[in-house]
Amino acid sequence: MKPGNLSDTAEFLLLGLSGDPELQPLLFCLFLSIYVVTVLGNLLIILASIYNSHLHTPMYFFLSNLSFIDICFTTTTIPKMLVNIQTQSESTSYTGFLTQICFVLTFAGLKNGILVMMAYDRFVTICHPLRYNVIMNPKLCGLVLISFFSVLDALLHTLMALWLSFCTELKIPHFFCEPAHILQLACSDILINNILVQLVTSLLGVIPLSGIIFSYTRIVSSVLKIPSAGGKDKAFSICGSHLIVVSLFYRTGFGVYFSSAATHSSRKSAVVSVMYTVVTPMMNPFICSLRNKAMMGALRKLISRISSFH
Repeated sequence: MKPGNLSDTAEFLLLGLSGDPELQPLLFCLFLSIYVVTVLGNLLIILASIYNSHLHTPMYFFLSNLSFIDICFTTTTIPKMLVNIQTQSESTSYTGFLTQICFVLTFAGLKNGILVMMAYDRFVTICHPLRYNVIMNPKLCGLVLISFFSVLDALLHTLMALWLSFCTELKIPHFFCEPAHILQLACSDILINNILVQLVTSLLGVIPLSGIIFSYTRIVSSVLKIPSAGGKDKAFSICGSHLIVVSLFYRTGFGVYFSSAATHSSRKSAVVSVMYTVVTPMMNPFICSLRNKAMMGALRKLISRISSFH
């Protein structure tokens, strides 16, 4: 393959999860159902947090922000995939390719920040309960805005991609666009881009995860000092849902980005990516609400209020 100018390259081809035409209707129905459940589930969490005054706390502020980000995260990937299946087209423009990468990186970074703040919230709840209202004040909750630095990261990746020269055959064995795909398709020198990817992965991935691990190390240490078994169970129940969300997101996310180049070139990475871009946002409302009596009560009131309008 010879390098080609972008003006000579009409489109990128997103090959999706499967090339089997018989599977396309099944994939369409499956991912449409997942998208509807994701949007409705997370939207209910947001509305319940807004309309129930008992949920106007930092914990539910972060949870509603996580739900909003999950809606946006899935909206950057699934609708495009559904359109491609419905129209039986695999093409996407270069502008659309870069736009999707920009939004995926933005919302992934925002989710990182929210998960860290949720971990810190649980650390303060368990380790410093008497000082909770003092520590978790509105100014500290406003630190979630730091997560918007992910926008700068996304723009930086996008601008770096504009300097690359691409080969003429732009086929991507995936259902959405990721930075790794740009580097694999590029015919120009990608050393600086690779360094940038590794650096940003460390800053926006490893450092937040280290913060979460540190918080839970302190939490476990404090819980083990609680004399009663009931107190320990209550403490672990507060953290359980967040731990599940964190493990699902980070395990699959790092699994994709630290896998070998051979794995990235196949559809295996696409299947793994489904976990952190599609399944995790869908599961979050269930994980965060089923074991949370306050949220379940708020959801029942909200649903009954909505039903009363009909």
